This record gives sequence, structure tokens and C-alpha cells, in this order.
Amino acid sequence: MTPLFPKLVRALLVCSLASAAGVRGQVVLRGAGSTFPAPLYEKWFADYNQLDPSVQFKYQGVGSGRGQSLLEAQAVDFGASDAPMTYEALASAPGTILHVPTVGGADVITFNLHEVKELRLDGETLAAIYLGKITQWNDPAIARLNPGTRLPDEDITVVHRSDASGTTYIFTDYLGRVSAEWKLKVGRYLSVNWPTGVGVVGSSGVSGYVKKTPGAIGYVELLYALQDHLSQAAIRNASGAYIKATTASVGAALSAAAIPEDLRLSAVDQQGASAYPISGVTWLLVYQHGDDAATKQKLMAFLKWALTDGQKTAKELNYAPLPDRLRSRVLAEINEISAHS
Repeated sequence: MTPLFPKLVRALLVCSLASAAGVRGQVVLRGAGSTFPAPLYEKWFADYNQLDPSVQFKYQGVGSGRGQSLLEAQAVDFGASDAPMTYEALASAPGTILHVPTVGGADVITFNLHEVKELRLDGETLAAIYLGKITQWNDPAIARLNPGTRLPDEDITVVHRSDASGTTYIFTDYLGRVSAEWKLKVGRYLSVNWPTGVGVVGSSGVSGYVKKTPGAIGYVELLYALQDHLSQAAIRNASGAYIKATTASVGAALSAAAIPEDLRLSAVDQQGASAYPISGVTWLLVYQHGDDAATKQKLMAFLKWALTDGQKTAKELNYAPLPDRLRSRVLAEINEISAHS
């Protein structure tokens, strides 16, 4: 009879080798950047891990600006940003960086007025508020847009992001599109020199400040407005309709947007009766070439899944799936990601 002990040793050795092989086969995809799509990305990462347990994700929600800089430094495998990288940043990067749109979202204009729950604003008036030119809620410019609404004789407290934010980029992109004065004096970027207002960190910070401050106005992603039960203004779009942000109205804006060759598109102020005017996309930023073939192949497979099966879960978390026309272009872009430098 063969002794039990040698059998046990052999069995433990086989299990140990199998375990070691499993560890060696693991690929960890490291990412960092925007907080806006983080809830969706966390769900995507968990769902994809169920499909391919060899892939693990480590993601840090540190803001779009930081996500871009970490990718430039090659400290992560992918960056996440609600703003496209500048031509200067792309030119100075150590390799070709591709922009991969994943879903659409919206900047919602929230406000805190005790007896006013419905409010209309247009781009010029909103720009004038953030330029510090309109300072009272019963200003004639706001009153003209809201006939029959009793607006309070109350100071407007302007709230904006103080950190580098893709949400700010979308908002300032919109203001620059509808206001020549804003474009000339302030411009668009992840962070700007605000003419007026209180700066706070993060959309959660803006949301919390507006919620506790009578007379406040701010901009946050749609998800924050919904979860914090904030009133949101209807914004006049390029077709003259007053529209609130929904996944459908964001999708309408994305469908109307021109798609440039490099996929660095803008979805603000688009034509269409149902298009929400302060819409945008969020991107995953990846290097086209890479030294680690296994990592690049796993990343490419995940991106393809995100643009197909992953899109089905976007609406559940209040993100807009990409329209088919844009999605097909993005999938073609993903195929350009090479496994070798």
C-alpha cells in the first residue's frame, strides 16, 4: 500500500503550482481619473471580472485632470476624463494617446429657492450669472424667462468647482459656445479663473453646498442632482426648447454632435428639439502602443465589452449609452490599439 503522506505532499504540490500559475496569469488594469463615471465603471469592472476572472481592476477617482497627468506619466494603464486632452498635452506625451468615449452625461444646473421648484434659464443669462453681472434672483433677465413665477428678491450665491474637473470643462465649453463675453474673458478648461462665486471640491461638494444654502446655484453631474433630490433648471437649447437633463435628452445631443476623426467631440449646444444643451461624453484614455502585450490585449478586450454588452447597464445608473453611429466609430478606434510598441 502506498503511504498516504507522499500522496498528500504530491497533491499539495500540484495545488501550489496551480495556484502560482493562477497568480502569474492575473492581469491588473490600473486606472485613475474622473469621478463622474466612477459608479458605472465600478459596476463594469465587477461584471467583467465575472466574465474573465483573470482580470482585476484598480481605479482611483481623482478627477479628470489628475487622470490625464497620471496617464501621461505612464503611472496607470488607462486614464478617465470628461474633458479631452489638449493638443499640447498629446504632443508632449511619450506615445500616441487615443480617446475612447464610453458613455454620455450631463451638467445639471441646480438651485435652492424655497418657493420656486421650476426654473427656466438660457445660456446668456446663465453666463451673466457666472460672470457676476446678474446677482439677484428677481433680475429682469431671469423674470423674462419665467413669466408667472414669483422670483424672490434674494441674492444669488454662485457655486463652482475649485478642483480641476471635467464637469467644469463641459460647463465652460457650453458657456463659451453661447456667450462671446465668456469665451473672451474666461474660456473653457478643467479649471478657470472664475469671475465670481464660491469654489468647492467635487460634485458632491457643490451639491451639498447648494442644498444647504438658500439662493445658491451650481452645476453637478445628473447623478448627484438625482440622488440629492435637487431642483434642476430647464435650459433653453439651440432649437429654442427648454430641456431638462435625462438619459434620453443627453442621447439626443450625442446623436446630433459631429464626430471628429480623433473622437474628441463636443456635445454642448446641439440642434434638436429634445437635445439637452449641457451634455458631454466621458473618455477612457489609453496609449495606442504598449510594451506589455498581455495587459494591452486584456484592456482592448474590456473596452470592446464596455462598448457592447456594457452599454446595456448605462441607463440603470443614469448615464446615456452611446448612439450607434458613435459607438461604431469608437469600436473601430479600439481596434487600432496595438499589443506592441
